[in-house]
Amino acid sequence: MRLLVSIALAWPLAAQPGTYYACGPDAPAWGRILSAVSFTPAPEASASVIVCDTGEGQPSSLRVLTGDSEASRALGWTRLDQTVSVRNVVDARSPDLKIIWQEAVSIPRTAAPASATVFAREKWSGAPLVAGLRRDQGAVLWLAVGPGQQGFERFPYLLQAMADLGVEFPFRSRRLWAFFDSAYRSRVDLEYFARRWRESGIAALHVASWHYMEPDAGRDQYLKDLIEACHRHSILVYAWIELPHVSQRFWDQHPGWREKTALLQDAHLDWRRLMNLANPDCAGAVQTLVSSMLDRFDWDGANLAELYFESPLGYANAARFTPMNDDVRAAFRQKRGFDPLEAFTPASPRYYARNAKPMRAFLDFRAGLAYRLQTEWVRKLQAVKKSKPHLDLVLTHVDDRLDQTMRDTIGADAPRTLAFAEQEQVRFLIEDPATVWDRGPNRYTELAGLYSKIARRRDLLSIDINIVDRYQDVYPTRQQTGVEFLQLVNLASRAFPQVALYFEASIAKPDLPLLASAAAVVSRREDELVVEDRVGVRWRGPALVNGLLWPFQDGEVLWLPTGKVDVRKSDQAPPFRILDFTAGIAEARWEAGEFRWKYNSGARVMITFDRPVSVAIDGGAGELRGRGAWLPQGAHVVSVRAAPGVTD
Repeated sequence: MRLLVSIALAWPLAAQPGTYYACGPDAPAWGRILSAVSFTPAPEASASVIVCDTGEGQPSSLRVLTGDSEASRALGWTRLDQTVSVRNVVDARSPDLKIIWQEAVSIPRTAAPASATVFAREKWSGAPLVAGLRRDQGAVLWLAVGPGQQGFERFPYLLQAMADLGVEFPFRSRRLWAFFDSAYRSRVDLEYFARRWRESGIAALHVASWHYMEPDAGRDQYLKDLIEACHRHSILVYAWIELPHVSQRFWDQHPGWREKTALLQDAHLDWRRLMNLANPDCAGAVQTLVSSMLDRFDWDGANLAELYFESPLGYANAARFTPMNDDVRAAFRQKRGFDPLEAFTPASPRYYARNAKPMRAFLDFRAGLAYRLQTEWVRKLQAVKKSKPHLDLVLTHVDDRLDQTMRDTIGADAPRTLAFAEQEQVRFLIEDPATVWDRGPNRYTELAGLYSKIARRRDLLSIDINIVDRYQDVYPTRQQTGVEFLQLVNLASRAFPQVALYFEASIAKPDLPLLASAAAVVSRREDELVVEDRVGVRWRGPALVNGLLWPFQDGEVLWLPTGKVDVRKSDQAPPFRILDFTAGIAEARWEAGEFRWKYNSGARVMITFDRPVSVAIDGGAGELRGRGAWLPQGAHVVSVRAAPGVTD
């Protein structure tokens, strides 16, 4: 949902945080860079970031200068009588990160002022490429050469450099999902990480459940501690179920149920150990394990992820092609009259290289089998909801719209599976395949357009961003970080109601402080802002929102409602503050001493107060003895009143 926000922000300086003005040939690139963290265009006189060598802005602004100019020379940058060829860059924030430009650029060598901080240098000569200088109330960021057409081709950490120079990023969101594998976080302070995740805008963690399929005292206690830490910080926790991988122990104990490749080898492919879910006995044993695992822990949801087949190269790679177990082959033989293994046998007249029809028949059968397994397992999870009705169900499915070979390579049929997910009211988490990871952040806008043609319930759509090393030739970094990463998050957030990140441990440390700003979707229309649901603005002190004394504030951020909003300072504090709330806010009002609002959430909702209060849901009274509570999933009205006798 979108909302209009007209904010009368009483900033301490005349420059308006979260705004920019750009001129010159690099202006479009800077628009892409700054909009990735929810900055909006503004007149030069009020912008907090000014990308222009000439003109005047507020002294409190950050001015961006490029190359040799009268403005840079006046501030102490000196052009030297030599040039340097730049392709390899070292950033002081992450010196070991390989930053390589697609093409070398020859530029004049420039000496930075002695008082400047050099953020990035040419690898071999040490020539400064990005440097910053604080001055008066504001600062200067200097680049030896422009940032590139898309804004991320040359200098990943320009936005982090701005933060170091005092630029404020005022808008934040807290609606991201992130995948989590405890193998990467086995010996960590879970309380610290949960707090850091929430500050970074993460609303839910999807936890690798295969480590917990079979009961184990030590592992179970770790997961219980993780869930409790997340809940204390208003983070929901989902069981990430990666069938047909079940667990290491299940693989070891049931060799007869292992999936087979087209070479009739056990399907241990990459980290996954695939089991034969087409076998009724195997499927029954797996269902028992999954149901027990979901019952043992206080999950908020379950994510059935990537339930289709190997390999991304399809039948061209027989060593990875599945499913070729006895049960699947027998079912296909009964239906079509031949063993699909013949399509992989060079001596057979059905060998795929000389006869395409047998392979075509099996690929269609295989896609149908993947769909059948997905529907069966979604319904198995729906059955678990009888004892845990609050569980939010998610189906992660690879996209086959941008790369339409996915149906044949792995058996994925997104339109058919999406229609089923909508019928079952299950969230559909789209994973863009590795084959398109080199296509840049704009692919999420393109994907949203493609799914708008086949989706009836846009509110059920989600998108998964894979933050991993890419196999293609990509620049300037193998894994997305800095401006590219933040553009990915921002454009995905603009295109889809829900964004997930794979995975939390792969997010580069410099990116975490700006992640919540990237997920906050903000645009400006004259004097009004248009922002997405669950977006907040940095704010200190009491506030009025649409004339209402506003309680949704944690001391650092004022969380905004849906609808047209006017925000102003208030001399009066509300009788209680709502420190965290994991759903959107709509139609809020005070009435007879109660604060009431509506919300609609696919998952159960956590709410946290700064003091004990009385709470009613849909008119039913109840009193919180502590400072937090669970609220039901779905559409509801909440009424909150300060508890009698409770004071500061």
